[in-house]
Amino acid sequence: MPFPIKTCVVCGEEFELKPDKPGFANRCPACSEPEANEPAASSPAQFPNNAEANEGHRRAIRGMLYRKES
Repeated sequence: MPFPIKTCVVCGEEFELKPDKPGFANRCPACSEPEANEPAASSPAQFPNNAEANEGHRRAIRGMLYRKES
């Protein structure tokens, strides 16, 4: 069975959409590659103290779940 032919939304080039293709389904492999100067979405350097970030997250979720409706 042949792979479906898609058109890249960034550059307009046609490409075969293969099952293990990295990136987005509507972008060609060249346009799907992350650029070197883009920061990672959730890099460990963003949260130097992971326990502190987890505690803040727990507090926020607890506040949303158990707040009293006025």
